[in-house]
Amino acid sequence: MAIKAVAELKKELGKFVDALVEEDEDDCNLEITDYAIQSLCALKDEPPQEFKCPISGILMKDPVVLASGQTYEETFIRQWLKDGHKKCPHTNQLLPHTLLIPNHSIKKMIINWCKTRKIDIPITSLDDDINYTAKANGKYLIELLKKLSSSSQTTTAAKELRLLTTISPSFRSLFGEINFAIPHLFNPVIIEKAYSDARLHNDLIATILNIATHECNKRKIVETGPLAVSFLTASLRNENIETRRHAVAALSELSAVDANKNVIGGSGAIGPLVEVMQDGHDDPLALKDAVSAISSLCALVENRERVVSEGGVVAILDRIIVDRVLVEEMLEILGVLCGYERAVDEMDERGVLFCLFGLLGEEISERSKEICVAIVYALCFGDRTKLRKISEMENAYETLCRVARKGTSRARRKAVGILERMNRFAFVAYTA
Repeated sequence: MAIKAVAELKKELGKFVDALVEEDEDDCNLEITDYAIQSLCALKDEPPQEFKCPISGILMKDPVVLASGQTYEETFIRQWLKDGHKKCPHTNQLLPHTLLIPNHSIKKMIINWCKTRKIDIPITSLDDDINYTAKANGKYLIELLKKLSSSSQTTTAAKELRLLTTISPSFRSLFGEINFAIPHLFNPVIIEKAYSDARLHNDLIATILNIATHECNKRKIVETGPLAVSFLTASLRNENIETRRHAVAALSELSAVDANKNVIGGSGAIGPLVEVMQDGHDDPLALKDAVSAISSLCALVENRERVVSEGGVVAILDRIIVDRVLVEEMLEILGVLCGYERAVDEMDERGVLFCLFGLLGEEISERSKEICVAIVYALCFGDRTKLRKISEMENAYETLCRVARKGTSRARRKAVGILERMNRFAFVAYTA
């Protein structure tokens, strides 16, 4: 009950934060502010997620809004932009500009929260901030890794590692250059502690994601041993949405390397990744990374069978039919899986032909249309019963005829092939 109550309070707080953000600075609703503070007081001493910088994970002093609409601590987002990044670190959205707008509403709420709790307002201004870039060297990394193994300094070291790997590409590369650095992150003692410490768990997973974005580290992480992938896989089912999101993104990065595909697929990661797809409407960012990971893993034949057996076909079709999200990416996976009998049966049960013909009648990318027609082509050549269904739908909507006239060269070839087969089938049926 206590956990549920905390979750409810956090949910309510999010609503009040949204309400305050929409208010002008001078018109800020005091009643909403007071209620939000009361909710905060019920959440013990842990700052609400809305008050913490997504980059550093610490309470903000100078919150600013990026073009993506996300709020960050000014010091850290400026460093992020200074390093040449062009996308929002949280949403991965390409930024139309790099202007930073002070978020006065959130700042007021943070100050009120600190005063109510008798907590010192955090000092993170540019004048007092540590020069993190200067600290991003091999000597300091070794020092932090030693602290990570210390029972009293593990949490602090993990937070510092997360911060430095977020803002410094050169610091991320050091993990691959220092032989024991990556294996040290997956020390069984540290991993075991992370399972019982949500904050440590989140910082550790975020650090792994950060170093996984460096090309030279991808293979080394997986080669560390089974604990590396199993830790990420277990984190896909973590209660913390941010931890889950980081774990999915890390697996997506690692799955892009051919040498890692068999290890990740054989480790049991595909089932939890499919679960993320099934719950995709709850977290679009995690959904995108899960689809990317599965698409990469399906380059290996063994993994295609695993995706099918774990319910991947149903999850993909549900997301396409219900949500119409990441259509092209999901169709790519279906196109790879349609050569498996079980996959075809599950597609048929979910009405895949109606889905594909429906998509062909909508405003989708030319690539998506090519894949749709290719899947229909594969299905009709494997089963005359399906060809009859295709013929009935084509007679009603003339969808394939339109593709044969106006589609790309690849789509036209497939559409013409289906139409020719329909004609031959109709002729045989007529003369039988």
